[in-house]
Amino acid sequence: MADAPRRVFITGALGFIGRVLAARYATEGAEVRGVDVRADPELGVVAGDVTEPGDWQAHAEGCDLVLHLAAIIGFGGRYEDFWRINVAGTRHALDAAVRGGATRFVHTSSIVVFGDEFTGEVDERTPVRGTGRPYTDTKIAGEQLVLQAHAAGELPCTVVRPGDVYGPASRPWVILPLEAIRRRQLVLPARGRGLISPVYVDDLVEGYVRAAREPAAAGQVLTVTGARSVETREFFRHHFEWLGRRGPLGVPTAVAVALATLGEGAFKLVGAQTEANVGAVRYLTRRGTISIEKARSLIGYEPAVDLEEGMRRTREWAQAEGLV
Repeated sequence: MADAPRRVFITGALGFIGRVLAARYATEGAEVRGVDVRADPELGVVAGDVTEPGDWQAHAEGCDLVLHLAAIIGFGGRYEDFWRINVAGTRHALDAAVRGGATRFVHTSSIVVFGDEFTGEVDERTPVRGTGRPYTDTKIAGEQLVLQAHAAGELPCTVVRPGDVYGPASRPWVILPLEAIRRRQLVLPARGRGLISPVYVDDLVEGYVRAAREPAAAGQVLTVTGARSVETREFFRHHFEWLGRRGPLGVPTAVAVALATLGEGAFKLVGAQTEANVGAVRYLTRRGTISIEKARSLIGYEPAVDLEEGMRRTREWAQAEGLV
């Protein structure tokens, strides 16, 4: 797809990333369509359930490019739910792309496929590593499914592995942390020295656009994060400052795991789940970094928004929404 696509179809089109991606393509003159759990006719989005074949697939007819973002995210929950959405849903999105005549399919994976325990620097040559948690393992399975479709000649496919995507309306990296800070419940494992790989949403969207239009990216896996990894205490410091609170508080990992275990148990007693679970704690303890050199060299990707600027933009949004 050396030329800009004329028609684009996005699964998860009304989500945090999907909305920004749709707006980007619309400004470039493309006809944008999509599917989500609810319809938005003004944005060309139909209601549909990607876990099942259905009428929503016909909405991709005639689209040059299909971007698959629909997924269930998190470190808790039932394996079957993750499998239906992240794996079966990917197959149904592939089917829609093939039947609709798409010439490129871009799949959204995640850096969680590297696991939590790596050290040093990893890249696309590093073997993926399951953790036994549904999110990680179904993201690995989804990648395999897409690369298998590419190898079988169904259509050209590219896998994008986003980093920890933040920005206006980010639920895991903005909204939930602010809620936890207000309740005085946000503590960081590894004394706040664990590393994450933040990427501002506009930079990620630039990575998608470049990956989709670069012919050499077909059949490739590309990791797209910000320019550097940061310690969790540096990242969440901004949230505390927005709320005028002191913090964040870092504790030994064993303490954080014990607190999360107690919290999960309490939620289970009432038949509910919490996103402050042991899996989330483990994710915030890694000490390795993630390279974006392949994205730089293959598609010319270069993150333009550093952490301070990204947090400034995010704070403006949070203030406008009354969150801070």
